[in-house]
Amino acid sequence: MKINYYPKIFSVRKLFLTNYYQPKIWVRASSYKPRSESKLVMMKLDTPQFKAIFTPEVNILSELFQKHGYGLRMAGGAVRDLLMDKQPDDIDFATTATPDEMKRMFQAEGIRMLHRKGEAHGTVTIRLNDKQNFEITTLRIDMTTDGRHAEVKFTTNWELDAGRRDLTINAMFLDLEGNLFDYFNGKGDLDNRQVRFVGDPDYRIQEDYLRILRYFRFYGRIAIHPDDHEAETLEAIRKNAEGLGRISGERVWMELKKILSGNYAKEIMLRMLDLGVGPYIGLPGNPNLEEFKDVCDRAQALKPHSITRLTSLLRTEEEVTALHSRLKFSKYERDLALFIINNKNVTGHPPLQPFIILIFDSKNKVSDTHEWCCEILKYQGAVCLFKELSQWKIPKFPLSGHILIEKGFKPGPKMTEIMTSLKTLWIESNFKMTKEELLDSVDKNIHGDGL
Repeated sequence: MKINYYPKIFSVRKLFLTNYYQPKIWVRASSYKPRSESKLVMMKLDTPQFKAIFTPEVNILSELFQKHGYGLRMAGGAVRDLLMDKQPDDIDFATTATPDEMKRMFQAEGIRMLHRKGEAHGTVTIRLNDKQNFEITTLRIDMTTDGRHAEVKFTTNWELDAGRRDLTINAMFLDLEGNLFDYFNGKGDLDNRQVRFVGDPDYRIQEDYLRILRYFRFYGRIAIHPDDHEAETLEAIRKNAEGLGRISGERVWMELKKILSGNYAKEIMLRMLDLGVGPYIGLPGNPNLEEFKDVCDRAQALKPHSITRLTSLLRTEEEVTALHSRLKFSKYERDLALFIINNKNVTGHPPLQPFIILIFDSKNKVSDTHEWCCEILKYQGAVCLFKELSQWKIPKFPLSGHILIEKGFKPGPKMTEIMTSLKTLWIESNFKMTKEELLDSVDKNIHGDGL
């Protein structure tokens, strides 16, 4: 479905000349439901965290926009963090300047601009003093959307831009004087640890179906109860879950991995599956729910990798391959998922030895396999063994294929078999056998059955 916000009988130019938001006049869509009534709430922020953002680079940016007469306010995550008395890792800005106006301004001031990928949607990225990067995005309105991509028009109206954002807690602005501009009670929702869409959830989700996952990601970050959602929101998600099938795997996985590594990962995933999201993000029709719940509970204190939790929903290599085809894992993530599927039940005595053998027998990087074995122990809830293996320094095997070739062996299956046997001897000696002792064992057993 393509949503058209403004009727063809009115010109976009007229809209921007009036610069006045009248949704019942301008929005044209048979499924239209009005956005929530906005009511500007302002307050003054004066906290140590806010004062700490004023690096020399932020001051330069502020003075530059003032000099050229353009509005500049912080947006998004930095505003949320500051309102929660957290220090932001980075700061994104919104502005009344268009991308072309920003580029002319930065070029005139000799300021370095970085990649140009975001300019079509209004984002210009700069680097100041070779120390700090800033993304600055022009205020905009989504003119049409197909549930994945939006056609945008730039505006100078802060309220219009706030009204197009997904969640109330993401629709606030903070200027560099400390003035908060809150049109949709984002501050109140943040104080109450509530995650709400701006306006009608059904309508906002249809603008971009990825907002289903963004809702759950922010719920895990903000909420204080593991499963306390508004009924209207859940119904909108259930109704529109199929739309996630139209979103690229990379974008889905970017959000999903944050959900799986965040608070309430178990409860949120179970709720998502209950709402019918699973098949549209690549999960099998009958995910292994009991295993998933057990793994989440066992591994809770060990902070497992997102893949570790996700793989507990799967049963076979084929299911891993199908999920990888949908979500486009990295090679490391794909191989970790396959490793867990194949080794999740590994045990032995001494308890770490089977994992040490896996590490040295692996065709992957030893350091990667070491990490994957630690994930298996998290999967199993083996707290003490995990701590022991994670702190274990990988010793270096004293032999190499080159040394065996110098001893007269030819590369091939026989040499591989000998190398594997020597590694086993070395491991059983608690890694104490030297190169010379290992070579002696080759000489003693080469004509017998020992190697």
